[in-house]
Amino acid sequence: MKKIIESPRVRMTVLLIFMTLFCFSLSVFRYYISETKVFLFLNWNLFLAWIPLLLSSFIVIFKIKSRISLAFIIIIWILFFPNSPYILTDLFHLRARNSIPIWYDLIVILSYAWTGLICGFISLNDIEKRLFSYGKKNVVNGLIIFFLFISSFGVYLGRFLRWNSWDVLNNPFGLFNDIVVRLIYPLEYTKTWGVTLLMGVMLNFMYFTFKWMEAGNHDNIQPKKVNH
Repeated sequence: MKKIIESPRVRMTVLLIFMTLFCFSLSVFRYYISETKVFLFLNWNLFLAWIPLLLSSFIVIFKIKSRISLAFIIIIWILFFPNSPYILTDLFHLRARNSIPIWYDLIVILSYAWTGLICGFISLNDIEKRLFSYGKKNVVNGLIIFFLFISSFGVYLGRFLRWNSWDVLNNPFGLFNDIVVRLIYPLEYTKTWGVTLLMGVMLNFMYFTFKWMEAGNHDNIQPKKVNH
């Protein structure tokens, strides 16, 4: 029991819960002071950002080995994963308002964005480690890079075209049409591919920084061999 409580994953999960509560308290306090619901929507966005982490945690906890089951969960995971970096784009809502100082709103948005991003990166790392059981390292790394670019494309669809993960079921043909037309006529949608490319590169830099920092910390806590 003690080993479970002291495990890095449990500690990180507890930290994320506290980060989420901190975010929630910021938005509630803002609502109490200003009597406006301006940033309460961030709570829903953060809830959606938790879904990829819950899905990948399910894979880890129950040690899903069936390739069909794993593929099915990963497909659902891909649909929700863009919600994690999406909160970064909520900085678009940052502007001076009379009731609340802009620095407070900046802290609110950045707190939600950081928490959502960490949820996403941990879930992506879970998926990466699981895929190592089925493929070569270079292939898996290629898939991870691809997932991050797919995610940035999903962020574009959500921010600028107002699609969301649920529209795969609610309006699949409309969503499919918006995606296909951009694939067929890429030069007519330079904004789409500009956002996708640049945000994809940024997310890759951020994720691999996160990943290698975690690997470095793990190496540092390993017991050193003593030469006799």
